[in-house]
Amino acid sequence: MKTNEHFVIAVNRELGSGGRTVGEKVAQRLGVPFYDKALIQSLKEKYQLSTDEIERLKGQQHNWWADLKRSFGIMPSYAAPQLFAKNTPIPDFLITDDIFKSETEILKAIAEDGSCVIAGRSAFYIFRNHPNHLNVLIQAPMEQRLSRVMSKRNISREEAQKIINEVDEGRERYINKYTGTSRYDTRNYDLVISMNGLSVDDAVDIIIDYIEKGCRE
Repeated sequence: MKTNEHFVIAVNRELGSGGRTVGEKVAQRLGVPFYDKALIQSLKEKYQLSTDEIERLKGQQHNWWADLKRSFGIMPSYAAPQLFAKNTPIPDFLITDDIFKSETEILKAIAEDGSCVIAGRSAFYIFRNHPNHLNVLIQAPMEQRLSRVMSKRNISREEAQKIINEVDEGRERYINKYTGTSRYDTRNYDLVISMNGLSVDDAVDIIIDYIEKGCRE
């Protein structure tokens, strides 16, 4: 992947691995927007971006997202998710075909508008044929995941284990249904990082070093 050309970085991650924070910090380091599940849902709701509405906008011009962003003053910043922090994402097991299609169109339009980092949302699959992309999977040992979820949500170990199990199963069903593959299939990624013994900043450095090495070759 070359950073001097239009690029997309897709970060898939396990709950409790710190992968979302890794993706956000990579976006900061590269100076590009960061998008995740909560932000995409918020954009859909705030601007009423149903599949039909997106098709109407696409019929008006090629890059409808750029026009929408200018019209409504959507901030092209890695800090943008904070604008919508109060929204609660729709659980993956409640995603419908229409929601998946509209979110896919939003992601494609966002990527067409400029370089970005996207966490989750099947981005690794959606952009698999993008000419300048990087797919990353962030994993962590279960004990590390439990500790992070317990700390961030102030819940018991049993509650954290239940949430992780439900999210893991839900995300795998979602990915399998809409992509026909597994989120754990390492062939879907260019870089797989285990957070075992690593800090968030360590993982960010690994990704940046990987990108810089590719740019030099």
